[in-house]
Amino acid sequence: MNVALLALLPVLMTQALRTNTEMVRDPDVWWHLANARILVSTHHFIRVEPYAFTVVGEPWMDPEWLAEVPLWAAYKAFHLSGLWVSTWLLLSGNTIAVYWRCWWRTRQAGAAFWCAAVGFLLMTVNAGPRTILFGYLCLSAELAILDAAEQGGERLLWLLPPLFLVWVNLHGSWLIGLSLLGAYLLGSGFGFSAGSLEQAKPGPGTVRRWVLVFVATVAALLVNPYGWRLVLYPFDMLMNQQLNVAVVEEWQPMQLGSAVGRVAMGCLVAMVVANLVRGRKWKLFEIVFLLFAWYAAFSHMRFAVLAAVIAMPYLTVDLVRSFSVETGGQATIPAMNALMAAGSLAVILYIFPGEAALQQGFRADFPMETIRSLDPRWRTFNAANLGGVMALESKPDYIDARMDTFEHHGVVAKYMEAIQIVRPLEVLQEDGIDHVLFAAHTPLIYTLERTPGWAVVTREGRGDDSYVLMARGQAGR
Repeated sequence: MNVALLALLPVLMTQALRTNTEMVRDPDVWWHLANARILVSTHHFIRVEPYAFTVVGEPWMDPEWLAEVPLWAAYKAFHLSGLWVSTWLLLSGNTIAVYWRCWWRTRQAGAAFWCAAVGFLLMTVNAGPRTILFGYLCLSAELAILDAAEQGGERLLWLLPPLFLVWVNLHGSWLIGLSLLGAYLLGSGFGFSAGSLEQAKPGPGTVRRWVLVFVATVAALLVNPYGWRLVLYPFDMLMNQQLNVAVVEEWQPMQLGSAVGRVAMGCLVAMVVANLVRGRKWKLFEIVFLLFAWYAAFSHMRFAVLAAVIAMPYLTVDLVRSFSVETGGQATIPAMNALMAAGSLAVILYIFPGEAALQQGFRADFPMETIRSLDPRWRTFNAANLGGVMALESKPDYIDARMDTFEHHGVVAKYMEAIQIVRPLEVLQEDGIDHVLFAAHTPLIYTLERTPGWAVVTREGRGDDSYVLMARGQAGR
C-alpha cells in the first residue's frame, strides 16, 4: 500500500506530470534525445560537436549517453507519452528506493512512508525527464550497500565496482558517490569513542578488503567509451564552468522561503529535536554524510534531491527512536493493499494527460513551425531553451542547454552580452548572425525591432508566449 501511494505522489505533487506543458518545457531532454538518436542510428559515440555552428568541429563527448538511451527508446516507441511514463518511473523509483532504505533501517513502515513522502517534496526540484535521476538511483543503491556492510554484509561491497561501472556512463554524479565511499572507508578505518561519536575498530583484514574495493571501483570508472576524459568531466564542471553555475537557476542557493526550503528546514529541525529528546551514538562517516548533504542542498538548490536520498533514512531512525512512531510488526491486510494499489493506478491513469494533450503543450511551448522552417545554412541566434529542440529537428543552433562546450569557447559569455543588451549588435555582427529566434517580450527582440536593417520574418504564438524570427536585411525573407 505504501509503495502504491508513493508511486502516486509524483503524479499528484509535480507540475511536470500534472500538466501537459511543464514536462515538455524542459530544455535538456531534447538534446539528450538527439544524442541518443545519433548513437542508435550510427552505432558510434559522439566525439565532435554535432549541433551548434558556434563550436562546429570542436571535440565534444556525451557524458550521459547511457541514461539517454532508455529515454530515446521510450520516446521512439510512445512519443511524448513515453517521456511522461519514463519521468514517472524515475521519480517513483527514487522515492520508493528512499522508502525501502528508511524501512530497512527501522522495520517501521509508517515512519518510513512519511519520511519518504517528505523526501519526495525535496525531489521536486528535479521533477522532470532528467538524466540525473538515474544517478540518484545509483546513489541509493550505493548507500543500501553501505548500510548492509554496516550490518555485517561486507562482502556486498564488491557490488560497488560494477555499480560505478554503470554509473559513470549514466551521469557525472558518480563523483559524489565516490566521495561518499571514500568518506565511509576513511571514517570507519579506526575505532574511537568521544562524546556522541563512537565506532568499533575494523576487524583483521577488513581495511585491506576496503582498499581493494576502492581501487577496483576507481578502475571500473575507466570502462567507458571516452576513457579518462569522461572521468575528468565532473572536475571540469567544478573548476571550469563557473559561468554555467552562475547563470543556471537550479545551481543557485536554496531560497528558505520557498516550499522546498521550508521542507528542508523542517527536516533539519526535526532531526535536531529528535536527538535532543533522545540522543544516540553517531559514527564519523554518518556525520560527514549529513553535513555534506545539507551543505550541498542549501548551496545549490538542485542538490535538495541529494539531501533527500542521504538524510531521510537517518531522520526515520531519529523519529522512531525518540518518539516511538509505531510499534512495528503490524500485520498487513492484502485486500486493503490491493484496493489502494488499484486506486492509485486509477488516479494515475485519470491524471495522465495523453499524447494529444502533451503534443498540444509541446506546440504551445515551442515555435515548431518556425523551427522547422529554418534553413540549415542560416546562422540563427536562438534562445538557449530552443537549442535542444533545434538539435532534435536537425537545425544548427547558436547555443543550447548543454552549456559546457559553449562556456569553454566563450559562447555563453557572448550570449549573455547579447540578451542582456550589453553589446547585442556587436555580438551578432562578430558571429555573422543573419537570423534571430527569441521570445517576443525579450529585450533583444525589442531592440532589433527598432534597429535599421532588421525585420520580422514570422511571429508564432500569442502574446508574451509568442516567438519572433527576425532576419538581417533581406536574408531568408
